[in-house]
Amino acid sequence: MQVTSVQGRNLQYPPLSKYLMTPETEVTFARSAAPANVSAHATVKILTASGYKIAAQGDNGFVCLVLRGWSAPTYTAPQFRAFVYDATIRAPICFDPEASRSVPPYYELRSKLGMEGKTPDQIAEGVQAAYAKGELPKRDGVSFAYMWSADHNLGPAIGHWHPHMMVFAPYYDNSMLGNNEFGSPLPQLSDDAGTPFAVVVIPVDDKLAIKAPWSHQAADSKTAMPANRQ
Repeated sequence: MQVTSVQGRNLQYPPLSKYLMTPETEVTFARSAAPANVSAHATVKILTASGYKIAAQGDNGFVCLVLRGWSAPTYTAPQFRAFVYDATIRAPICFDPEASRSVPPYYELRSKLGMEGKTPDQIAEGVQAAYAKGELPKRDGVSFAYMWSADHNLGPAIGHWHPHMMVFAPYYDNSMLGNNEFGSPLPQLSDDAGTPFAVVVIPVDDKLAIKAPWSHQAADSKTAMPANRQ
């Protein structure tokens, strides 16, 4: 896949297989994003070689899936945008009914472009063009998602962060939250400040983190390594 250079480092996409998981493991992992009363009734999508596909149909309007490195912020610092090349990133997320309508198409487009070998700049350009043309849903209001998995890996130097709520808050910037420090346990603007894709994160009690069932299995189990590092 395509090679690019970020801050003097040559970066290359690993094989697509490194981003994939077994369907059963991915469904279980996706559901670990939210409390069972939410995730057990949610629609679950899994990543396949041709993009995200529905693996389980829900009835409460929520959608759960596992984001990969292609979900890196669109406009922020290069070290975060370069997460697209990290095949170990796994970020279970469960969108509320409004976010389920307006947000997954954005992440699915980013994933599609990444799977085509596009660079971070090309992904950003593709997202911006699609939003301007109305090919992505407009984000007109605030919506939410759970990210409570105890096993998520959000990228180099981040790894597992606090369980938190994702708040999709178009055009917000950090001053609207009190300029709380990035990485602190306070509400903060995490991604793409001042754009339609701005994301606020609100950490919750670490005791609320949700372990997927395979988290307790033997280390050599085929389903014990969601990051697909085997």
